[in-house]
Amino acid sequence: MPAQPLVEVFGYPADDQSAEASRHRRDRLCPYGNKVPNCTKDKISAPLGVCSIYEGETPTIVCPVRFRERWLIASDAAAFFFPKDTRWTSLTEVRLRDGNGKAAGNIDVVLVAYDKNQRVVDFGSLEIQGVYISGNLRRPFERYMSDPATGANMDWRKEKNYPSADYLSSSRKRLAPQLIYKGGILHAWGRKMAVAIDRHFLEELPPLPEVDPGDADVAWMVYHLDRGQERYEFKRYRTIYTKFIPALEMITKTVPGNESDFRNVLQKKLDEKLSGTSAEAPRVGLDLEDIFDDNGGE
Repeated sequence: MPAQPLVEVFGYPADDQSAEASRHRRDRLCPYGNKVPNCTKDKISAPLGVCSIYEGETPTIVCPVRFRERWLIASDAAAFFFPKDTRWTSLTEVRLRDGNGKAAGNIDVVLVAYDKNQRVVDFGSLEIQGVYISGNLRRPFERYMSDPATGANMDWRKEKNYPSADYLSSSRKRLAPQLIYKGGILHAWGRKMAVAIDRHFLEELPPLPEVDPGDADVAWMVYHLDRGQERYEFKRYRTIYTKFIPALEMITKTVPGNESDFRNVLQKKLDEKLSGTSAEAPRVGLDLEDIFDDNGGE
């Protein structure tokens, strides 16, 4: 566990005390193509300007806007979606609706191919998946921002709720639902999808069944941060090509535990309940309260 968890703050390494890094911290600026010049993560008035945190000794990206550096993800997705030399552009935050007209969510980026008459001829969706945080990230961020020169060397390891990446919640609570709802619609339409993720996120996913790029429905575009002389550079790590359904089944599949262990838990709780040592009082059979409850009584 590193002494302090912050890798990049407002686009610059936490230990960067240059005039440009100081300006970005002072004005809360985002250098990665946010909707506005300022960072808007978490709160517009008091943004949580952390782009990446440590995963062990290396960075993992926690802000989806961080993936927009040089719009490398758009070029990589277009190479998967369209033939070479296709005219294309990108549209962000496009609302998607199901067959009942209900919102299925916003697509992060839609890449649109168009002809010489500026008519849409094809499109593909690009989803960007940052990493959820367990613990409290705002407290060390605010401590750092109070004095970046000393904050870069602070020791946060003994503080409560040291922040860390929560890959399980990121995949099950965010990525899987997006694939089920939005991805299901796009797959039914026969459209390709690309998902941009961090290398550490990939390492926490189950092995994805790969296919040749020409047979793929989904491109899992994996990136990592590499420390340069001044800043961290956003680079390709690898791309995994899959079919939609097998990949979705793999991500949402739960590995069953030992049933006998669960039966032992049930037996212990049952013994405690029937012996009166449990906080939950035993109730066997029906009483007047059950009857009134079943009939809408008070």
